[in-house]
Amino acid sequence: MVQWNGLSKPLYTRGFVIRVLVKSILLFLLANLVFAVTTPLPLLGSLSLYNRLLPGRARLPYGENPAQSYNLSLMSLEAMFASHEIARPKAADEFRVLLLGDSATWGILLRPEETLSGVLNAGGYTTEDGRRLHFYNIAHPIMALSKDLLLLDYAMRCEPDMVIWLFTAESFPRQQQLYPPLVQHNAAALRPLIANYDLDIDASDGRLVNFSFWDNTLIGRRRDLADMLRLQLYGFAFAATGIDQYYPPTYTPRSNDLPADDTWYSFTPAHTLTSQDLSFDVLDAGITRAGNIPVLLVNEPIFIANGENSDIRYNAWYPRWAYDAYRALIAAPAQAGDWLLFDTWNAIAPEHFTDSPVHLDAQGTRAFAAILLPLILQNAR
Repeated sequence: MVQWNGLSKPLYTRGFVIRVLVKSILLFLLANLVFAVTTPLPLLGSLSLYNRLLPGRARLPYGENPAQSYNLSLMSLEAMFASHEIARPKAADEFRVLLLGDSATWGILLRPEETLSGVLNAGGYTTEDGRRLHFYNIAHPIMALSKDLLLLDYAMRCEPDMVIWLFTAESFPRQQQLYPPLVQHNAAALRPLIANYDLDIDASDGRLVNFSFWDNTLIGRRRDLADMLRLQLYGFAFAATGIDQYYPPTYTPRSNDLPADDTWYSFTPAHTLTSQDLSFDVLDAGITRAGNIPVLLVNEPIFIANGENSDIRYNAWYPRWAYDAYRALIAAPAQAGDWLLFDTWNAIAPEHFTDSPVHLDAQGTRAFAAILLPLILQNAR
């Protein structure tokens, strides 16, 4: 209440409050309208404290325990790459090598310096003409060649000089190609790749997320905006600790005793696995997208069990007949000279696998890096 000529009057009249409320609602609606029309999310995602105030991350954001890992999973390619060290300007004497792949290359249960990229960078290797080899880990968990192609397509703007594409059979089934959430939420980036490379992927599949006008408003994209902001805030704790992953005190080791099951996805030994069953076209598209730079394809090591039913299965993922057929299929284009393929499937001893048939411990990763290094140096020109 205020005094005016000896009379008490309310500070705010009902009319004033209504006018303020109406204007606020109109401004809020206008802000949502402008946001939906201009779709500034990619631009906002590219704005980052990383590589400026904060150090760039050594691997793409991924995590389901944000408060413990100072990391989180998000769907914005722009925000993911803006937080990564690859977003830094390329040095004149730098030879950039992309490491593309799944959770094994990303480095589940490994510290950043223990990952394949970390081990290779620690070597301080150079090319014959004196350029410094820098290995960038742009792998991302969840297996699908389509996810790898999506990341490779975006990373080509970062001027790589070589691509090392690591994979295993789990990335090849056609039903896997639209499984990763990162693929589903980046349909606008995937569809041109499907069209340009004539990929056997249904661009109208219901799993691909189509954002409506409402979805593109501030309200509709509030989760994406919140994730972008959280990634920036977690950067301070990451910079102080170097932690970008939750390391559980214990984990369930990969199985050595296996079920007596000889099926792989919908396939049985009665079915002769062919290249049409696997997404070779996506792999070919990635090689084409890389242009004139070399693409080294690596069939990554797998755990080989020796326990119960190991005569039927190599591990919990692969019946022997299916994995053997897969290896024969990927070898054919390499033998024909179409692919630069290195098959390292049995290169690492079983005791160096941790919680899955492809996740290596630190010692196994160092051994794997030593195997790959001569191949890398030979092709780094």
